[in-house]
Amino acid sequence: MSGPPAGPARPEFRHGMVVGKFYPPHAGHHALIEAAAGRCAAVTVVVAPSRRESIPLELRLDWLREAHAHTPWVRFVGRYDDHPVDYADPAAWDAHCGVFRAALGGRPVDAVFSSEAYGGELARRFDATAVCVDPDRRVVPVSGTAVRADPAGHWDRLSPAVRAWFVRRVVVVGAESTGTTTMAAALAAHYGTAWVPEYGRELTARKLARLRAGRPAATVFDVTWDRDDFVEVVRAQQAAEDAAARSSGPLLVCDTDARATAVWEERYLGSASEPVRAAARRPALYLLTDHVGVPFSDDGLRDGAHLRAWMTERFRAELAGCGVPVIELTGPHPERLARAVAACDGLLAAGWSLADPLLPPG
Repeated sequence: MSGPPAGPARPEFRHGMVVGKFYPPHAGHHALIEAAAGRCAAVTVVVAPSRRESIPLELRLDWLREAHAHTPWVRFVGRYDDHPVDYADPAAWDAHCGVFRAALGGRPVDAVFSSEAYGGELARRFDATAVCVDPDRRVVPVSGTAVRADPAGHWDRLSPAVRAWFVRRVVVVGAESTGTTTMAAALAAHYGTAWVPEYGRELTARKLARLRAGRPAATVFDVTWDRDDFVEVVRAQQAAEDAAARSSGPLLVCDTDARATAVWEERYLGSASEPVRAAARRPALYLLTDHVGVPFSDDGLRDGAHLRAWMTERFRAELAGCGVPVIELTGPHPERLARAVAACDGLLAAGWSLADPLLPPG
């Protein structure tokens, strides 16, 4: 029978507590938790945001548990705390400490780890030792306020899971041979970020290769599709996108998505299925590549030169009511790229809109 998770070999404290909003979790928070984990046999991290904040509590708990999975003696407990913040008001202190005690489940603590000025008073109220960690933010120069104001400027202070939540996803869509892949790669190169290739093209190549194993003369016109194929495309495309978001810069470029897949399914099977439509997400921006003036390039995996005008119109209609900004790219490639870059620059300049946490008076 296994015992409780092992902490430090010779812990200085039996049970440490860390309290915070973690809005969002960043490298400073992780350093604080690691400091507690290194000195305590057990640690409880109380994540206590107000309901007015923009990042769900459960999501913060998931992020923290993932980042600290290597120290299983650290547990994370979430409680909403909507009490007013006033460090000079004993009643406010009592209310907040009541939330923290409920999170602890009655278990006493003998150390409170904090980087904030209120750490000493919090420890006193729990009859615990106050342990101050990097209060001047010299070791890890970052704060939640700074991250919320400029996530992109503090990208290296965020864990992969948090980056994936903040990343702005830009989706390039368009009919065959209209430069979607060229645009996705060019944008990613411009911003030094990741881009996600089109899984449907990969699946087409595999289907054609299987046909040619028995019929060497088979062409892309012999490839057939069914509903399950399009569900697979959506599943694999989104999995690749989510994986890339964890290591991307603040901007992630995607060559197609579920809405585009619905148009392709309509083209091949006459309609789009509910599972494919239901999988649609809301990226930050769509870039639609127009077919006009772009020669059709037959690379052996394309079969729709005669349908490009129809598909462009279907993309326009599909995107028109989705609630996401759409920029159409026309003209030669340099003009298209310049327009796409301007749109992406505007997206990043707009920043991230996060509600302010509850703050003390003044």
